[in-house]
Amino acid sequence: MGLGLLILGLVLFLGVHTLTTQRDARAALIGKFGRGGYMGLYALASFAGLALIVWGYSVYRATGWIDVWSPPVAFRHVTLLLMLPAVILVVASYIRGRIYTTLKHPMLAGIKLWAAAHLLANGDLGSIVLFGSFLAWAVYDRISLKHRADAGAPPIPVGGPSNDVIAVAVGVVVYVALAFAFHPLVIGVPVVGV
Repeated sequence: MGLGLLILGLVLFLGVHTLTTQRDARAALIGKFGRGGYMGLYALASFAGLALIVWGYSVYRATGWIDVWSPPVAFRHVTLLLMLPAVILVVASYIRGRIYTTLKHPMLAGIKLWAAAHLLANGDLGSIVLFGSFLAWAVYDRISLKHRADAGAPPIPVGGPSNDVIAVAVGVVVYVALAFAFHPLVIGVPVVGV
């Protein structure tokens, strides 16, 4: 049941996010529902998909765990190291500076790094489905951006190197919060000291 809910959530969440790459279909929906209606439906579907992902993964972890391979313990440490730049990249997509202009799409780079890092540390089927899906989607979305006329991101002003310093500082704070508070409390898996 848990794996099915997880997959349903992934289809809904990533499906809605993939819709944004289909510019003609997106424009038709905006024409039909209006921009506000489209954004509301988009947000509702995204939140529903995310809720199903969290619920499905939680049920899967509690009742239907399926081991595929056993990652070496050292991979956990590699994952912990890779998560710092992954978080900084996501932050840099909103606090834009040289990181943003160099990578063009640091959010997608951060998601790819997050997903790949978690694939290294988790050898169970649910984790492979979850993180593999996000990795595949981020690769697809990055490729699709090469074929779009628009930037594919909100128009946030781009600053200079001082924005990079802020992005790194905020990224470090978020990283520490994720490692010490969010992951053990919400996910139920401590990442530091194991």
